[in-house]
Amino acid sequence: MKLSTMLMYDGNPRAAADQVVDLERAGLDLVWVAEAYGFDSPTLMGYLAAKTDTVEIGAGILNVFSRTPGALLQTAAGLDNVSAGRAVLGLGASGPQVIEGFHGLPYTRPLGRTREVIEVVRQGLRREKLEHQGRDITLPLPADQGLGLGKPLKLLTKPERADVPIWVAALGDKNVEMTAEIADGWMPHLVYPEKVAETWGGPLAAGKAKRSADLGPLQMTGGGMLAIGEGEETKAMLDFARPLFALYVGGMGAKGKNFYNDLACQYGYEKEATEIQDLYLSGKKKEAEALVPLEWLEAANLVGPASYVAERVEAFREAGITHLNVMPASADPAATLAELKEIVG
Repeated sequence: MKLSTMLMYDGNPRAAADQVVDLERAGLDLVWVAEAYGFDSPTLMGYLAAKTDTVEIGAGILNVFSRTPGALLQTAAGLDNVSAGRAVLGLGASGPQVIEGFHGLPYTRPLGRTREVIEVVRQGLRREKLEHQGRDITLPLPADQGLGLGKPLKLLTKPERADVPIWVAALGDKNVEMTAEIADGWMPHLVYPEKVAETWGGPLAAGKAKRSADLGPLQMTGGGMLAIGEGEETKAMLDFARPLFALYVGGMGAKGKNFYNDLACQYGYEKEATEIQDLYLSGKKKEAEALVPLEWLEAANLVGPASYVAERVEAFREAGITHLNVMPASADPAATLAELKEIVG
């Protein structure tokens, strides 16, 4: 099991990158760099590549709408070069609020577009000419569109690797099935390890049944806050995870179009999910946070004595997690990560 983390920054990614250097020394295997509608991910990933030596650097995630497949190909190949083969391309559909509100693009056929983007990016990494006739992507542009001068082109420069790993962020059944079929790795969020099989077992099995043996086993990330220690003061740190859960379940999307709210319902928290969303969208964030089930917080995070954290590690391992994604919550994050490294073995 590898250890990963999400680059956490509050307006100052340079300071956060300095912390990644310390975490790398402590045994960090992979760092994910989010984008959403803040700073762009590729700039920060390139900065991390220059400051680190061994840690893999992943986009967590780039959406498949706001960049062309060719641009995503260039990003994957460019990052893999400057990092000497440490790039991971994390892709996802994001959501309609970001795609239509921030980027001004229609949020249509996200699954089909994701599949076609992956096909084109892999084609390009093999330095094949970009030719694709799909429902969502057509390369080159047909002669009756634009100036009619488009022709198939291959990547001008030779990539470091022809098989940069491609991970997909997915929660819905059809998306998870597609991810299990064609992606190198799967990035679910707010993972309750004991509920993975009942929530996604069917889609995962259906996707893996169609999976090419060339891809190897499906990788999977999951985890949460990390705090190792005795006493109630350590357990109380779970409350610091409440705002994140409430944000996703309550505010990351509109009513009827919030994938994380749907996930909470799949986990059996229908009542709480409805109430959290109602409160969050009406501006009552603290009240929404208070309703996040403690059971979920305890299961999805690694907070407590070392023996308890070891139990949670095994629960994640049993659920199929290959990359334990943690956010150390301590005065010395590197030391906490090193302690987890010993527990994971």
